[in-house]
Amino acid sequence: MTSHARVVADLVRTVPDFPSPGVLFSDIAPVLADPAGLAAAVHAMAEAVPGPIDAVVGVEARGFILGAPVALALGCGFVPVRKPGKLPGALVSHSYALEYGESTLTMQVDALPPGARVWIVDDVLATGGTVVATADLVRQVGGVTVGVGVLLELPDLGGRDRIVGAGLGPVCSVVTP
Repeated sequence: MTSHARVVADLVRTVPDFPSPGVLFSDIAPVLADPAGLAAAVHAMAEAVPGPIDAVVGVEARGFILGAPVALALGCGFVPVRKPGKLPGALVSHSYALEYGESTLTMQVDALPPGARVWIVDDVLATGGTVVATADLVRQVGGVTVGVGVLLELPDLGGRDRIVGAGLGPVCSVVTP
């Protein structure tokens, strides 16, 4: 484990029985609240990018908190992926199943130039549905997903396998509890 990852891991808090009995929730809020923790998270995520990219695409909402400074560290742009009704202009959308229902994500059609190399950033990787939906939006606007970076991965939920199986490049997680 790198020194950046150790700083992050030491700040992730486990909350028992949230949001329901029997669930051990991994809370990253302490990482975001601590200046050294946030810096370590951004550095670790930026260092994981395997080559030049044109943009970081961050998923609402904590993917924004992490993705924008990662983009800044890499010297590239940041593109938000949002829930319906939050972005103006012409949009593409993708609806997908969650373990507890359905969700839809949107992206502006002119957010990326054709062929743009994109690194997707999110806070937590669980089942991978949100990342796969985000990659579909990137594809719809002509971009290419070259990989995925997450702060925390929950490996028992199979998200990494789903993302790799979809051909979306490497998956880099800072912390895997």
